[in-house]
Amino acid sequence: MAEKQAASWQWSKTGETQRRLLDAAQDVFAQSGFLNANISDIVERAGSSTGSLYHHFGGKSELYTALWDRHNSAHLEQVRAAVAAERRAGTDDPLELFCVGARAFLAGSWQRRDVAAVFLDNDGPPGFERRRREGRIEWIRQNSALLGPADTSRNRITLGVLTDVIVESSREVVVHCRTRKQATVVADFMCELIRKLSV
Repeated sequence: MAEKQAASWQWSKTGETQRRLLDAAQDVFAQSGFLNANISDIVERAGSSTGSLYHHFGGKSELYTALWDRHNSAHLEQVRAAVAAERRAGTDDPLELFCVGARAFLAGSWQRRDVAAVFLDNDGPPGFERRRREGRIEWIRQNSALLGPADTSRNRITLGVLTDVIVESSREVVVHCRTRKQATVVADFMCELIRKLSV
């Protein structure tokens, strides 16, 4: 019993250390960009050590990637929850469900705009652009679950364009919106555009 409690305490301590390092990295990357960010600044802000950062993440590149993964996971969970709730409420129209998911994505962009801003430019580690492209392909695959398979040129192009509409709307929210009301206006326009493009 004591061993289980000790293991549980150790795991929670590990998780807390990782969270602090990710939060600190988010601040430092936002201020300095990836290339100019210093590991010493990250560990100082986290109240941790360089050894701990390397132990948990392997280095600055892996820390940046872990921050990206955490951000994307939060987006995905928010979208899935919103679409599932809308389905439970009785909506079964694929386009409406897609808009609900797109709105949830934008809501997450607004709520986490500080971390989203870290990934807007091309200042990531080597190979990160490939990871970003793979993420876009995965989002298209997820979107096809709602709008239908990407089995024709027309469907593939439509899914790609609609995914890009969401991504660009997210960029607009992160970079230019100063209030939730402005972010809502962007979301309304995004859904209007999605409906037009889907005809």
